[in-house]
Amino acid sequence: MLSSAPGPIGVFDSGYGGLTILKEIRERLPEYDYIYLGDNARNPYGTRSFDVVYEFTRQAVHALFERGCRLVILACNTASAKALRSIQQKDLPVWDDSRRVLGVIIPTVEALGSISKNGNIGVLGTPGTISSGTYDIEIAKFFPQFRTVSVACPMWVPLVENKEYDSPGADYFVEKYVEQLFAEEPDIDTIILGCTHYPLLIDKIRSRVGDRASIITQGELVAASLADYLRRHPEMDQKCTRGGTCTYLTTENPDKFAELAQSFMQTSLTASHITL
Repeated sequence: MLSSAPGPIGVFDSGYGGLTILKEIRERLPEYDYIYLGDNARNPYGTRSFDVVYEFTRQAVHALFERGCRLVILACNTASAKALRSIQQKDLPVWDDSRRVLGVIIPTVEALGSISKNGNIGVLGTPGTISSGTYDIEIAKFFPQFRTVSVACPMWVPLVENKEYDSPGADYFVEKYVEQLFAEEPDIDTIILGCTHYPLLIDKIRSRVGDRASIITQGELVAASLADYLRRHPEMDQKCTRGGTCTYLTTENPDKFAELAQSFMQTSLTASHITL
């Protein structure tokens, strides 16, 4: 039986990338309590099937609900692409239809209208996010006149999670995928970084893109969208506790998690182990 008491806001990612979202959310909304859950033992999700990503994400969301969360953010593009809709439609009515699960893709897409001048959009993401076609579908819904070109970047997440994002090897793979994107559409004027790990590569990406296009990172957009959501839904806002705390959970070794998480959060932290 899930508790009906107010609780923290849950933030879920398959690994570390969602920390870039959490960091921006906490800067925008520092008064709330948060639980971050990283499924580090089973990541990456980017190459897994729809069914596996859905099941893993479903387990994680339920674990956060069991720990008191009434609202969970899927701070993971792959989970948002492959699991969000199924959880909203199939699981929430069974678990508790007063709870909410939100993703990172729609807030990102909504911002395009005020950024792109010519409607040529590039998306860089994991193989799972790109193969899902979710960005193409959502952009077409909001902006049917836009053209979207997507490129999968299978090496970028391993570079980040192995602390190689400042290495010469990272330069090679950033150049490879960015130039592949422009080869498909030279007139792209806006690029979505469709994975929450990619902000750690932002300097190299900006250097390669130059002044050819604007680059959208998701953290600030998702934080602003969450603030707006809570303003528009006071009934949910009242179910989120305010103590300024943040708890970190991982399915991997918590010491390993804490060490690498510092690269994303720019501060030391402690984590606890969880089994899903």
